[in-house]
Amino acid sequence: MPRPIQAFIHLDALAHNLQVAKNNAIASQVYAVVKANAYGHGIERVYDAFKQADGFALLDIAEAERLRALGWQGDILLLEGIFSLQDLADCHRLNLSFTLHSAHQIEWLQQFQHSHSDAQFNIFVKMNSGMNRLGFSPEDYQNAWQQLSRLSCVHTMTHMMHFSDADGMRFGELGIQYQYELFQQIIQQFPAPVTVSNSAAILRHSVDLHSDIVRSGIMLYGSSPDYPSHRIQDWNLLPSMSLRSEIIAVQNLSEGHSVGYGSRFVADRPMRIGVVACGYADGYQRLSATGTPVLVNGQRTQLVGRVSMDMLTVDLTDMPQADVGAEVVLWGNSSCGAVLSIDDVAQASGTVGYELMCGVTQRVPFVIQ
Repeated sequence: MPRPIQAFIHLDALAHNLQVAKNNAIASQVYAVVKANAYGHGIERVYDAFKQADGFALLDIAEAERLRALGWQGDILLLEGIFSLQDLADCHRLNLSFTLHSAHQIEWLQQFQHSHSDAQFNIFVKMNSGMNRLGFSPEDYQNAWQQLSRLSCVHTMTHMMHFSDADGMRFGELGIQYQYELFQQIIQQFPAPVTVSNSAAILRHSVDLHSDIVRSGIMLYGSSPDYPSHRIQDWNLLPSMSLRSEIIAVQNLSEGHSVGYGSRFVADRPMRIGVVACGYADGYQRLSATGTPVLVNGQRTQLVGRVSMDMLTVDLTDMPQADVGAEVVLWGNSSCGAVLSIDDVAQASGTVGYELMCGVTQRVPFVIQ
């Protein structure tokens, strides 16, 4: 019998969440972001649920090749752009759009044009309007745009930026205000499509922003981009991944007995403890602490003690009916319909839902539902 841990991918939830993005961005094209192997879900597993998107966005050419192999003929956008001159040959072969964010990439494009006069690219020109990761500074953006507009290999150009604080406030003001105003000021002299909205902006600011293309990421996977201000239920999102296991042993503790490595948890009363087949080698956070929520047979309880490589322990004191074989939901949906949001688990673990879903390891079997 295989070890009982499994990760379930819920296709109906993925399709539902994509529709939520569309409903919140009616006038925009909606791209599904599938970077990091679709946030740990698997590109091949989510593809059928996302085929109604207007395009896909990701980082790696290898992942773009996987999408093309699945039959996708629409747009694929490389969010971090090209990393070498050779990448342009692959973009030409696979008909990929890509971000341009620095001068050396323009130089590669100029070089490539000399030897590939038939190449035509759709370019997303990125401005660094305050995120301070990728992008041309506002002072350099005009020159970069003009350089690119003179290249015969450039077919279309789209203005692009990324919000640092679309999920809340920035220095006491609305988080999008400073960046968006600066962006609009710079691009107004170059009429062209724009893409600015990520998941948080789609859900919180669609009325306030103009974005011809929106890039829906974490919201597609059933995590709230502005948790804890809003939970997934507030945005009508559904969990897309459920990590489930079972109780494989039960221990009865007396007051003063400890649990796990380092004796970090000591019982202050007689307790009943369930041992679960899940640990950090499965992708569960080792730093998860006592109090992190779990579901046992659909009932909420908590982690106790340290997470081990292959096991963790949960409190069954108030669940006399729970025994070996009882279902344990680490996040997502239980088989009886109860839901444990990945955001709740992530907050208790000192991280975000993105990291949990991306961290599920290869030894965990995936099941598509």
